Amino acid sequence: MTSKNSVIQIYLFLINLIFYNEAKSYHAVVIIHGVLTGSESMELISNRIKEMHPGTPVYNTIRFAGWSSLKPMWKQVEEIGMDVLSIGVAFPEGINLIGYSQGGLLARAILQRFPMHNVRNFISLSSPQAGQYGTRFLRLIFPDLACETAYELFYSRLGQYTSVGNYWNDPHHQEFYYKYSKFLPYVNNEINGFNNSDYKIGLTKLKRIILIGGPNDGVITPWESSHFGYYDNNNTVIDMRDRDIYKFDRIGLKTLDKQGKLKTITVPGISHTEWHTNISIVDQFLLPYLD
Repeated sequence: MTSKNSVIQIYLFLINLIFYNEAKSYHAVVIIHGVLTGSESMELISNRIKEMHPGTPVYNTIRFAGWSSLKPMWKQVEEIGMDVLSIGVAFPEGINLIGYSQGGLLARAILQRFPMHNVRNFISLSSPQAGQYGTRFLRLIFPDLACETAYELFYSRLGQYTSVGNYWNDPHHQEFYYKYSKFLPYVNNEINGFNNSDYKIGLTKLKRIILIGGPNDGVITPWESSHFGYYDNNNTVIDMRDRDIYKFDRIGLKTLDKQGKLKTITVPGISHTEWHTNISIVDQFLLPYLD
């Protein structure tokens, strides 16, 4: 028979083993903040990763903070992208990438623009991956801006010098979107006569892509854009899997999905400013998808 002390020793060994597996350090993590904020806004995520998994290197980007976050998306992709590549070189075994709001769209474009990256897991946290058609978060910058007329600003030379203009996707003026938008229709491989195979390679090489959003977000419009869903011209939201970007596998979403590497997560009751400031969100929906 097994002695009482032996049982206790086995129990303690199992507890220590479980704790080790839960607390071991991750591959390095790069975090990209949202629009009109900076690295300080992402400190809860950064600190929680280091608290729960000591020894994990975390790089919380300081570039394009505050008003400079409104600079053109391609400019931000190039500069932050070089940082991501440099960090990847320092950690050849691979890194993790987290982007919040506009930062999630930047992160995705970086993966496509630099397909030589070594990102393992990419988490998009409430990001306008299919575009934005809501002005609530723009009231500070453009107090009188309305969705119906915003295209007149954003689909202009001036408007395309702003990050928001680069992913403004007006479902009622698609001809202007494809003609004047310099960013989103390109990274989505939606332009006739333009097809960059690197943009697909940069995503399909991922181990995992996690798309997180929810119906009470209040800023990302429609909220399903965080899952690559979007409005048609009747303002009906079309699910990602029913849109051309998926059906024609333009950037690799269908490939990832068929391989079990794409996961969409819907979390109700979370407003846009809570995704990166709520420990429960970090613990339940970010940490389990890092490694």
